[in-house]
Amino acid sequence: MQGGTLARTHEGKPGLPRGRSRLPAPDVQASQLHRLRRAVIAAVAEAGYAAVTVADIVRRARVSRAAFYVHFADKEDCFLAATREGGQLMADQVVAATRALPAGTADEMVLRAGFRAFLEFLAGEPAFARVFYIDMPAAGPRAVRRFETACRRFAEMTATWHQRARGRNPQWPTVPGEAYVGLSGAAAELVRSWVRGGQTHALPKLEDTLVSLHLAVLAARPWPVAQGGAPAAAT
Repeated sequence: MQGGTLARTHEGKPGLPRGRSRLPAPDVQASQLHRLRRAVIAAVAEAGYAAVTVADIVRRARVSRAAFYVHFADKEDCFLAATREGGQLMADQVVAATRALPAGTADEMVLRAGFRAFLEFLAGEPAFARVFYIDMPAAGPRAVRRFETACRRFAEMTATWHQRARGRNPQWPTVPGEAYVGLSGAAAELVRSWVRGGQTHALPKLEDTLVSLHLAVLAARPWPVAQGGAPAAAT
């Protein structure tokens, strides 16, 4: 449940330097923000959003309670800042993976590279994965809206990929916008079920399933068939 750079706390480690070795004020504030965002991810992943207090966060961050309130209004504000950062890093990794492909790469391989980056990011950040997919949808209206916005962003990325791919594959069907939203929701629910089941480390095994699902809807491609005639399963 714990682990990943987004949940790396300073609990049990020295606080920020004081006295003559004190860092410049902008560096102090940047370090405090970094520590607090990591601490809230670690705390919520371990205990759940409802059980975490500001005291839990500042203890893990090794900053003062007063410093916490310089940066955030309350626990929710800190939580939303941390999940926003993690969500942006996740999206950036997907975009970077697809842009790194050579020109002329097959559209299916572009899709596959995006899903691989997405799943590998979550597998490498298990605490964030749990917070994002388990705690965030239950952390209040603002968090729910933030989670829905993230899902819509992935739907928009899929729509952009599909529209470009159709230019090279005119036989692929047009689909309503709701199809992209539905696919994003299906992917999120599948990931959530694996995270809830303690299988975050194995998320990359979902790559084939998610690629095949998207191609079935967006390219009218039959589901891959394994040897013996049965539908192929993700491994």
